[in-house]
Amino acid sequence: METGQKITQTSSNIDKLSNIELSIQVSLNGLSFCTLNIKENTIAFYKSILFGKKLTPYTLLEKLKHCFSTIAELKQLFSKINVIHENELSALVPKTLFNEDSIADYLKFNSRILQSDYISYDNIIANDSVNVYVPYININNYLYDKFGAFEYKHFSSVLIEKILVNEKNSEELKMYVHVAQHHFEIIVTESGKLLLYNSFEHQTKEDLIYYILFITEQLNLNPETFKLILLGTIHKNDEYHNIVYKYVRNVSKQNITTTYNISETLKSTIDTNYIILNSF
Repeated sequence: METGQKITQTSSNIDKLSNIELSIQVSLNGLSFCTLNIKENTIAFYKSILFGKKLTPYTLLEKLKHCFSTIAELKQLFSKINVIHENELSALVPKTLFNEDSIADYLKFNSRILQSDYISYDNIIANDSVNVYVPYININNYLYDKFGAFEYKHFSSVLIEKILVNEKNSEELKMYVHVAQHHFEIIVTESGKLLLYNSFEHQTKEDLIYYILFITEQLNLNPETFKLILLGTIHKNDEYHNIVYKYVRNVSKQNITTTYNISETLKSTIDTNYIILNSF
């Protein structure tokens, strides 16, 4: 996967002799940490922290600093660090139309951005597109000072790339719905190609089904026949799952599919975080 930007510096605090790789997912609603033991191909640690309310980027940074000073698993040396920025400030652009000199223009029509915002982008190889987004630059600066070299990308880049890789040999039309704490993403693929991607906010289960049915109608899909796959913080027989199944017949919850070894204890918690598990 070639999504993501790399921040480098000459002197790095990252230990190339370490077998532990760290992924950090940052959003204004929470933080998640996951470590991979490369030598043993094992997910060694996972922790997710929800704030209960949307913080400012400044307070988010203070929370991150607190985690690094109090969580023992974050005090070790790492061979590599991946940072995933989770926010709604992104836009997909076909690579043939992408012009880095006009990068702000791709965001200003569907996102509220400030003139001072730093804008970055990921190359999504699977469908030859570019994902333009605003990372939390204060988080990047802190991690740069603390660790040295690391890679970062937008969470939707990980999601889109992984789904397209999974679907590359498929001839079917499928709708993926990735549910997070306060937002969800809808991805529609057919014959391995991306037909649609969009992100929506939700407060209730009705918000979720409204947009699913809206897209179903716009794409002229038959809710009795097309396949809908649920990802993220949604569980079989919870209220979100049940309302989807009420209106769409062919619904399934995708379980963990990974080549990493995961203990049963961790599997029950990391199962809701499709993004961080696929970030290594």
